[in-house]
Amino acid sequence: MLALITARGGSKGLPRKNVLPANGKPLIAWTVTAALEAQCVDRVVLSTDDDEIMSVATAWGCEVPFRRPSELASDTASSMDVVLHALDQLPDHSFIALLQPTSPLRTGTDIDAAFALLQSSGAPSCVSVCEAEQSPYWMYRLGENGRLQSLLPERSTASRRQDLPAVYVLNGAIYIARVDWLRTTKSFLAEDSIAYVMPRERSIDIDNAEDFEYFRRKVEQN
Repeated sequence: MLALITARGGSKGLPRKNVLPANGKPLIAWTVTAALEAQCVDRVVLSTDDDEIMSVATAWGCEVPFRRPSELASDTASSMDVVLHALDQLPDHSFIALLQPTSPLRTGTDIDAAFALLQSSGAPSCVSVCEAEQSPYWMYRLGENGRLQSLLPERSTASRRQDLPAVYVLNGAIYIARVDWLRTTKSFLAEDSIAYVMPRERSIDIDNAEDFEYFRRKVEQN
């Protein structure tokens, strides 16, 4: 399986986040290390437009066989366009894993387990999720005159959180798909995708300085 790590230089929420250090490792290196540790991965490749990210990833053992075109490094470029561009450069793979550097606490074991789940289930794709912090069963929209309306039609009467049905959100850590299917659907997510459940404490998604500081403190305390 091809592991594709995507990282552009022009991050807006947290400038240069992909090379910021935490416990002696640049952020992107946490994902490179996890991909290299996964037994199911036979090639770890970076797609980037940035020389410094390229240099850091290479130093940690990642391949950079091509440079991402500038039109795929803009704020409007989609991650799927980046994935399809990489597959055009590296066509000889049946499976691909998209691994985003902003999910640094996913492990090689997670990647292996998600891939095994995809294979055993026969699903076209596997995406990682974690249990949602806030339940939609206790969410509302505002109707006319500020009246509360339940977000879900099947409103829960539960008074305790533990009595609510479990609900899950994508955590952004792992996206795996069969390449032929992905080229057709142009999405990692479909009705028959299977979920790989990760604990919330390893589902951090770094988008801003506060997220990174939480991650840095967490790994430097351990």
